[in-house]
Amino acid sequence: MDYIDGREHGGDYILDGLRHFDLETILCCGQAFRWRKTGDHTYTGTAFGLCRSITQKGDRLTLHGVSQTEFDAIWLDYFDLARSYGDLKKTFNRHQHLREAIAYCPGIRVLRQDAWEALCTFILSQNNNIPRITGLVERLCANFGRPIPGGFTFPEPERLAGLSPQDLDPVRCGFRAPYIIAAARAVTEGQIDIRAIRTLPFDQALSALQTIHGVGPKVAHCALLFGFGRTECLPVDVWMRRALDAWFPDGLPEELLPVAGIAQQYLFHYARTGRVL
Repeated sequence: MDYIDGREHGGDYILDGLRHFDLETILCCGQAFRWRKTGDHTYTGTAFGLCRSITQKGDRLTLHGVSQTEFDAIWLDYFDLARSYGDLKKTFNRHQHLREAIAYCPGIRVLRQDAWEALCTFILSQNNNIPRITGLVERLCANFGRPIPGGFTFPEPERLAGLSPQDLDPVRCGFRAPYIIAAARAVTEGQIDIRAIRTLPFDQALSALQTIHGVGPKVAHCALLFGFGRTECLPVDVWMRRALDAWFPDGLPEELLPVAGIAQQYLFHYARTGRVL
């Protein structure tokens, strides 16, 4: 565990002695699009049908309105807190450019989001930037999700499968609209078994997602990494292509392959925001 103590206190859940964790970097590094800054140290967002505010001050994380039961069921896994990033960094630090990336953004973690939501949000991410993706996701949820205290749920595939691409006009997602509908129908009609993909051999899981109209290798890799917990995935966009060409022209070392997706997130954020490429 990358924290010393976790406990309920006054209706909140508090983690003390938190290490290898920076809330702002985690939520703003291009892997999730449903969080907004609502205070100097606080972000508010929706995951797994719950809208919550989370505050980090130093090595203390406060999850507002969260019980022990809810933390164990959702947030422990969501923030990948059962994994020791300290141990991962010992391996990553053997490699110069990963060592530099970790020094630049030491608090990154890879979220483990809802699989269906991750698939859709990364379909929407195609040829897009983070602020625009965030707006698309907000409009999709506001128009087709269920209202909950503080916001809206992510629309279920059954809600979207019966729509036409034109029904998504309020989302303003353009050419991506048919892809969202195709993904929803693939899930509801049984072409894609969301649960099975978590345990399928990697090549089969990747191929299965790419049977969906509009889902190519990059979207499939992102969905598998951020939604299915498949850390062997290596999404490659323009920034990662630059990073790999410059720093790992022969590919990632073999010892990194089982956690290539986590290494990728350090490198991606460093390359995109560190002004090094």
